[in-house]
Amino acid sequence: MANWTDPNAGLQGQQPGTLDRGARTVERDAGLRSYMLKVYNYMASGVLLTGIVALLFSRGGIESPAATIIMSGGLLSWVIMLAPLAFVLVMSFGLNRMSTGALQACFWAFAVVMGLSMSTIFLRFTGESIATTFFATSAAFVSLSLWGYTTKRDLSGMGTFLLMGLVGLIIAMVINLFLQSEAMAFVISIIGVLIFAGLTAYDTQKIKSMYAYVAGTDMMGKTVIMGALNLYLDFINMFMFLLNFMGSQE
Repeated sequence: MANWTDPNAGLQGQQPGTLDRGARTVERDAGLRSYMLKVYNYMASGVLLTGIVALLFSRGGIESPAATIIMSGGLLSWVIMLAPLAFVLVMSFGLNRMSTGALQACFWAFAVVMGLSMSTIFLRFTGESIATTFFATSAAFVSLSLWGYTTKRDLSGMGTFLLMGLVGLIIAMVINLFLQSEAMAFVISIIGVLIFAGLTAYDTQKIKSMYAYVAGTDMMGKTVIMGALNLYLDFINMFMFLLNFMGSQE
């Protein structure tokens, strides 16, 4: 008699529904990993584009466009400073009306104008302190986002608290524009780092949970871009607040 093993022997006693559920779980997990990878790729590419634009725009020191245009305080400087906010509002409120391609174009344009508005950091801080802060922010972001992705804890309650804190932070920043208090600015920077650190974990969990609702729909591509935008803003704001008290002045 030939020595062979029945391929169905290991499946005896298992219900067909169990096998189907297992296959669906594996497929869903693979889809989720692909979805999150796209979000992180967009986010990282946006940060990289912003950094390149900021570096090029500030090239030349006091003779650079960053110095002559943005630091001059003219109308064009205000346009550059406020343009990122305009793009965020357009993308947020026009999400359902815009195509995925249009949303992508807005995301890349946002990353460019964000680079223009951030270019002055290369005139205010040393390159070494900028690099150190960037790597510190990157390490913190990866750790926090990984925790938000893997934790079983529901972070929605923490998200509500953080969003309320963000509103208070913005009000404090506006007040300090008139007070010009260094001590208050220092406290604002510390609180800002903590708020956006928490938002990184919260937004990661929210983006992950959205996959169940958009998988296989036309909204999936848009959700990837908006998720990348949220994580991009978390990273950039955490970096800027951290730079304010870690960075060495030129």
